[in-house]
Amino acid sequence: MKLNHLRDITAVVERGSLRAAARHLGIAQPAITRSVREIERELGVALFERRPKGIVLTPMGALFLRRATTVLTELQRARDEIDQTRGLSTGQVTVALSSAAQISLFPRTLEAFRKRYPDVHLRVRDGLFPTIEAALKDGELDFYVGPLPEHAPAKDFIVEKLFDNTRVVLGRRGHPLARARSLKELAGAHWIGTAVTVDSGAELGPVFQLYGLPEPAVDMHLSGFAVTFAAANSDLLIMVPEQWLEFSLASERLIAFDIQEPLPASPICLVTRARLPLTPAALFFADLFRRASQNYQRARRDKAGGRKSSPRSAK
Repeated sequence: MKLNHLRDITAVVERGSLRAAARHLGIAQPAITRSVREIERELGVALFERRPKGIVLTPMGALFLRRATTVLTELQRARDEIDQTRGLSTGQVTVALSSAAQISLFPRTLEAFRKRYPDVHLRVRDGLFPTIEAALKDGELDFYVGPLPEHAPAKDFIVEKLFDNTRVVLGRRGHPLARARSLKELAGAHWIGTAVTVDSGAELGPVFQLYGLPEPAVDMHLSGFAVTFAAANSDLLIMVPEQWLEFSLASERLIAFDIQEPLPASPICLVTRARLPLTPAALFFADLFRRASQNYQRARRDKAGGRKSSPRSAK
């Protein structure tokens, strides 16, 4: 088995046909066909099946593709690591960020990263841990920043807590329950589950149970900033990390309810793979998130101190 076999198989999958793969790689189509047949002969299984609209992976092909992609990704990382260690600003860094991390931390990292690695291609994927866990494990991602679900991640990962977090209840302007001051007053409300856990709305239940209240009614399950549009155009409520108050779209369309009970949230964490180190560029970017989290916590403490000392809060 040679690297060109892995390259050719992934190109066929990505391009959807032998002809398109050959065109993309700049080689003759018979060479691609020969490469596919050689690896199928070596493995003793068919990797592709022909269909009217092209060729698709067989189940065995899908298994092979997953491993082949990981090998090629790690090989590219090896090249990037050597080049970056030599002082070159090349390669790629791919990360996944939750909405809270995008709002509170990412803006604090971008300028410094671009200054240090101006030619490294940065790819940022929106998502929460349950949706990106497989990609992180397989090496498609360098690291993840955001909350974790209630179950502990596998031993394949290293988890570093950046800061503890809390949540707020948001609803549309003019919401009939906007004057509520406790979760008890929201017991009959309907909610949007925000996908921190795999099960729709499962992240809301423990908070209500903490105060002896019944499980809330979750009408839909959304992720990302689609949550904002749904809440702004309905009477559904959301319970989201407090960082959403800094997001202009949310602050313009939604209001925060003055709920007196503390609303705990999963801490914001940095998650990397345990087996292999980050490239210099990815490590630098991760360090920027560590520093950004410290600055964010400091700003949050200063803001909280200002609220406590204000004449209105003192009354």
